[in-house]
Amino acid sequence: MADNQNQTQSEILEVSPSAVLPSRFGMFRIKVFRDIRKLEHAVIYVGDVDNGEPVLTRIHSECLTGDTLGSLRCDCGFQLEAALRKISERGRGALLYMRQEGRGIGLFNKIAAYRLQDGGLDTVDANLRLGFPADGRSYSLCAEMMRAMGFDKVILMTNNPAKINDIAQHGITVVDREPLEYGENKYNEGYLRTKETKMGHLLHHQD
Repeated sequence: MADNQNQTQSEILEVSPSAVLPSRFGMFRIKVFRDIRKLEHAVIYVGDVDNGEPVLTRIHSECLTGDTLGSLRCDCGFQLEAALRKISERGRGALLYMRQEGRGIGLFNKIAAYRLQDGGLDTVDANLRLGFPADGRSYSLCAEMMRAMGFDKVILMTNNPAKINDIAQHGITVVDREPLEYGENKYNEGYLRTKETKMGHLLHHQD
């Protein structure tokens, strides 16, 4: 077992120093991890996350349209803001901002998927039509980043059981789950319904 672990190549290439990040959600610190593909992922955190206690954590995949442009087609921007507020209010926690746009297919292909959705396909079928999986994300790097930050036990803010299972398979103990349901509106009703019915997301507090 130890030999297999030693043979596993780290996905982390470089780690930045941490710096203060004052924001409209509260006072945070930020650290950036550069992976072996030269993509840069951020950890925005508050408090002593390395004291051995479970850390309130959000793994958030980059979404330019939702996080930055305020798109109502998804709930990403709403979830990002809610997670940062929760972490700030509790005074301890971490948000991993991962460069996995469009569930791993990239912005260009995500917009191509949007066009297919405009024609009637849902988010899953649009990805499949383009030759991509419904969700192509991996969380092995997230687990590495958490351990590098000094924690391996989390209270995970997510509605996605697959995310819980994947991060657990990479050695992170999920001691609890906190739902994160925000931003439902007339433009993303179908999107949320697809996440629930085709991807198994636990919506409407289905604990």
